[in-house]
Amino acid sequence: MSRAFVFPGQGAQTIGMGKALADAYPAAKVVFDEVDEALGESLSGLIWDGAQDELTLTHNAQPALMATSLAAMKALEAEGVTIEVASYVAGHSLGEYSSLAAAGALSISDAARLLRKRGEAMQAAVPVGQGAMAALLGLNFETAREVAEAAADGEVCQAANDNDPGQVVVSGHRGAVERAVGLAKEKGAKRAVMLPVSAPFHCALMQPAAEAMAVALGEVDIRRPAVPLVANVLAEPVSDPATIRSLLVDQVTGSVRWRESVLWMAENGVDEVWEIGAGKALAGMIRRIDRSVGCKPVGSPDDIKAAVSSLNG
Repeated sequence: MSRAFVFPGQGAQTIGMGKALADAYPAAKVVFDEVDEALGESLSGLIWDGAQDELTLTHNAQPALMATSLAAMKALEAEGVTIEVASYVAGHSLGEYSSLAAAGALSISDAARLLRKRGEAMQAAVPVGQGAMAALLGLNFETAREVAEAAADGEVCQAANDNDPGQVVVSGHRGAVERAVGLAKEKGAKRAVMLPVSAPFHCALMQPAAEAMAVALGEVDIRRPAVPLVANVLAEPVSDPATIRSLLVDQVTGSVRWRESVLWMAENGVDEVWEIGAGKALAGMIRRIDRSVGCKPVGSPDDIKAAVSSLNG
């Protein structure tokens, strides 16, 4: 059996996530302590006892989700399961930072500081209200891309997330994204809905954020990951640190090619995926992409025990 470890992106955050892991595993608690120290604040207090709307702010959600994923990874390690039981790692958008930290390419502290910077830079790139994102449901990627191009009309509108065969997210100027919603319905979309996001991620409007991340990434040590990363913008595996650094910059304005990434892994022998951290959104996408790939949630102490048992069984 060949498996991949995948790491969730924004939207999976919930108040209380990771608390049971921290209570059950001292090594998981250390992750949250390390992130708090790196950021100079009690992010763990917000994650466990704060307000959902504050946790959902991009600059909080990104390091919080990484911390929860790495806490789950440390819990696995405490049970004797290392990253090397996976053939590949992959993450959805910010999840790439989680996967790189899990594979030893980034320190947890650097990942936390980078994600705080990434969240702030993405939020600052476009004034609130000027950008938007929408999910087009029931259209394939090519049709969704055509819709985005037609809707742009001199503004920015791009296919930002190719999540699964029936879900593509478009991103750009608000007016253009609203036009895309109307055009998508004409093209036969089952639904087209504006998303409650604070900025238009993964499109050309994020260029100022990409430039900020190029500077920030240039200041941290990126090592060769213990297992290859299937990168969002390539949908292929990479291990070279310089290439990873460059792709993390490209990812800010580039499309998240999740559907193609999962297909690449399935075509190259992966038949089981473990979703490390909060929620089960990626498992749902993966089932819609390729039903032959099994999915295990690894986000709670019970999940950890079940996953370890499945390896030893």
